Amino acid sequence: MMNPAHLDLFRAVLRHGGMTRAAAALGIGQPHVSRAIAQLETDLGFALFVRGHGAALPTREGEAFAREVERTYAGLDALREAAGRIRDLGTGPLRVACQPSLAARLLPRAIRRLNEEHPGIHVAVLVPSPETIWSWAASDQCDVGLVRSRPGHEGVRSESFLATEAVCAVPLGHALASKTAITVADLAGEPMIAGTPGVFQQRVEEAFAQAGIAPLFVFTAQYTAARCGLVAEGLGMAIVDPLPARTLTGLPIVLRPFRPRLSIQTVMTHPAGRPPGRIAQRLMDHLRAQRDALRLTMGSG
Repeated sequence: MMNPAHLDLFRAVLRHGGMTRAAAALGIGQPHVSRAIAQLETDLGFALFVRGHGAALPTREGEAFAREVERTYAGLDALREAAGRIRDLGTGPLRVACQPSLAARLLPRAIRRLNEEHPGIHVAVLVPSPETIWSWAASDQCDVGLVRSRPGHEGVRSESFLATEAVCAVPLGHALASKTAITVADLAGEPMIAGTPGVFQQRVEEAFAQAGIAPLFVFTAQYTAARCGLVAEGLGMAIVDPLPARTLTGLPIVLRPFRPRLSIQTVMTHPAGRPPGRIAQRLMDHLRAQRDALRLTMGSG
């Protein structure tokens, strides 16, 4: 069986034009190179170089063998390049499924940091419904997910990522805009913009039910931006996530803490079948760092 180290020395002799030159370039003794070439010839059953010739003059068999060796090493070089691409860019597009509240700022900032580390990285950002994000994570259709917390999903690993408290969006100039906090009682009889059916909307309705107040929902909108847009037109109040609401600086609305407190829990998910890949793990690290920076701006720990 051929020794791969002997093949490396054979290539070096050809490249440098002689055993002495190859030995000097590699920083090893010339006798070591000579013994390696002799052993390789024994393994092959034919001579590789013309003996008694000053330079490294290959025999016809040596020339033919050298061509095959170079073809083989070209394949190995391609494998090394492929390994480098996998190391630096991952196995393909990094698939991230994200809820809307974090898709505009926090996630892009984390991706920018990742791209600074790994220029050319391809990240596919998707913003589906929470049910879809959980389903994709369970079926290995996304590498990283940022989604509202909910129990009962198998095949998914999750970690607590971010907790915020709901706020009430009020039209600028409305009587309630002067209050430091908005309670359920304040909203009795006030027109409200509901979110679409889901865990958060259910909790809002439970807060009204526990106070014995029937909410007056006159419009429904899926996302915070849409609900705040309706509030800006004077069509009602809305209980919303503060993160996307605070980015809507051009709207004539004010945001006030809502009481009772409604916590909005976000988790970071990935498929449970195997640990995240190297690039996915780095993105998760950057997401945590951006989350921590956001907490500082929010004045929370």
